[in-house]
Amino acid sequence: MTESFFATIKGDELNHEWYPSQPAARFATDDYLTNFYNPVHRHSTLGYLSPDEFELRARVNQMAA
Repeated sequence: MTESFFATIKGDELNHEWYPSQPAARFATDDYLTNFYNPVHRHSTLGYLSPDEFELRARVNQMAA
């Protein structure tokens, strides 16, 4: 699962840009994770939910139990 995660980041974000500094690359990676990967990107291992949706449902189910 981790290899798939890094392959996705490299394919979607990091390989398409040149960053002038390490902080710029970190900012771009954080922006990608915060604004696309976690709220939008669907995962087969999570039942085709985004990580944010999966966590929200887990919290709701935990509260209901």
